[in-house]
Amino acid sequence: MLSLSTISLFSIAAIILALTPGPDMLYIATRSITQGRGAGIFSALGVHTGVLIHTIAAAFGISALIAESAVAFNIVRYAGAAYLVYLGIRTILNKAASLEIKVIEHKKLRSVYYQGLITNLFNPKVILFFLAFLPQFADPSKGSIPIQMVTLGCLMIMVTLPIDIAVGLLGGSMGKFLKTSTRMQRISKWFTGSVFISLGISTALFVDRRA
Repeated sequence: MLSLSTISLFSIAAIILALTPGPDMLYIATRSITQGRGAGIFSALGVHTGVLIHTIAAAFGISALIAESAVAFNIVRYAGAAYLVYLGIRTILNKAASLEIKVIEHKKLRSVYYQGLITNLFNPKVILFFLAFLPQFADPSKGSIPIQMVTLGCLMIMVTLPIDIAVGLLGGSMGKFLKTSTRMQRISKWFTGSVFISLGISTALFVDRRA
């Protein structure tokens, strides 16, 4: 059982990390600015579903196996990079002048959710982060390490998901303002596509520097 001090310290650390701009925050913000609040919120939900899966994988040794295998690690890395670049190119080639979704259908929201999930799952930085971060707060004297790590991962989602949803809501409000300009509507798809491609290139060029 995790102590109150451990829970408090972990929660503070998780909040600080969530407030630090990173790939997930940029992805959610970009989605919400160009596609509205609903897209931002569902992107956040998809990303945090990925966080839960990463937590379970780290707790039961799956992430460690991937990290230690150069082949498996590179498959994850390049698959994630290719997917982000694909999203970026598809966005830029979209014939619509704007990416705005005036009435977001359930089918489109599902697609946005799964895209957020996939981009998080195939991010090698996230794999290594959970391998390094969660064990620091687990104590063998307090019981099962895997259960403690899963508990910490769930706690992380509880304290950081509201922050990412807030980013989605704020981005949606900014998007409404930007879309008052016809020119900005045309620029929005190029901006979004460029961000996704940049994230993909960053993922492809990522090097594990633990050694």
